[in-house]
Amino acid sequence: MKTARRRPGKTPKVAVAAAALFPLSLAACGGAGASGSESPNTLTVQDYYEAVHDPIYQACAKKAGVQVKINHIPNAGLIQKVLQQSSSRTLPDVLMLDNPDVQQIAASGALSPLSDYGLNGDGMVPAVVKAGTHEGKLYGLAPAVNTLTIFYNKDLFEAAGITAPPKTWDELRATAKKLTQQGRYGFAMSNINTYEGSWQFLPFMWSNGGSEQNLATPETAQALQFVLDLQNDGSISKSSVNWSQDDVINQFVAGKAAMVVNGPWQFPTLGKHKDLNWAAFPVPTRTAGQTPVAPLGGELYTVPRTRDKAKMAKAGEFVKCLTSQEQQLETAKIQQNVPSDMAAAATFAQTKPEIAPFATAVKTARARTELLGADWPKAATKIYTAVQAALTGKSDPAQALQQAQSSQ
Repeated sequence: MKTARRRPGKTPKVAVAAAALFPLSLAACGGAGASGSESPNTLTVQDYYEAVHDPIYQACAKKAGVQVKINHIPNAGLIQKVLQQSSSRTLPDVLMLDNPDVQQIAASGALSPLSDYGLNGDGMVPAVVKAGTHEGKLYGLAPAVNTLTIFYNKDLFEAAGITAPPKTWDELRATAKKLTQQGRYGFAMSNINTYEGSWQFLPFMWSNGGSEQNLATPETAQALQFVLDLQNDGSISKSSVNWSQDDVINQFVAGKAAMVVNGPWQFPTLGKHKDLNWAAFPVPTRTAGQTPVAPLGGELYTVPRTRDKAKMAKAGEFVKCLTSQEQQLETAKIQQNVPSDMAAAATFAQTKPEIAPFATAVKTARARTELLGADWPKAATKIYTAVQAALTGKSDPAQALQQAQSSQ
């Protein structure tokens, strides 16, 4: 996303849902790298944020009694940079990672457990802790996170006589049909053949009991059939297979879509259109009794093994500050995200009503790596491959999912 916003699980300017992961061959417990900081009193912090986030770093550096050197790396190059730094033993003192990447980096031995610095994730959204945990040890925590809901045009709802947002798939399908007119689709989402398309499909799949461990199940087929039904109704454009999340929000602000799946990183874009009367609601479930489960987005802070125990201790103190309730609230304001601490999230939602639906969705959100760990990217590829096959008419949903599951 742009300044302090990001797509799938991201917060500032980035590309798609999750950066592609590269195989790692990092040195293990003997010390994965040595910090490139120029002074024992200086911590190097590496992220893919923009400078708007720097004041928070400076505040935590002051609290920890250190200076801070900030390296902003373009998102697409962050993992490759980590690989290079590992081989040259120049890993930073504090490393920010997109949450799906933490498992693989932790498995390489490059990170130190946050328990060494008195951090345990108490009070945080469960998915945040699970995203930062590898083999029972916590390696990363996020100050703020995001997820998906559905934005809707309140004026269009009122004009159509729709008095409340839909809560089930049947209601969503009927609402989308009612809102679809010449030149306007009732519903829009990204079904592109990237991790971004998989990310947008997850709320439908997970809430219905589908699992990335085996895509060839009736539950996941029902979810994919539902999206196909929306397309067959004419409520979703056939072009959605080529749309990114930014394309989707552009359809919304242009009045060409009445409802769209998206995240809070789009608040700045929506804010530019003062005449757009919008709100958001959780992604509906197939039946009223199901629990909505959306994917967790956001970045986690970690402490790499740098062989400098004193600086690692200061880095841990720095991460502890970043993930304090006070700094979570500041981070959430900058990133247009939800504080990871549930109490802080409730406080933030009271002061920023538009974040409330996201704060609610985050409570039951799931980390993409929760079940498969570092193998998540393989599953994500299979998911968007199946979605594309079904929506382009190459296979019916069940066949598309079976073929994708069987692929390597």
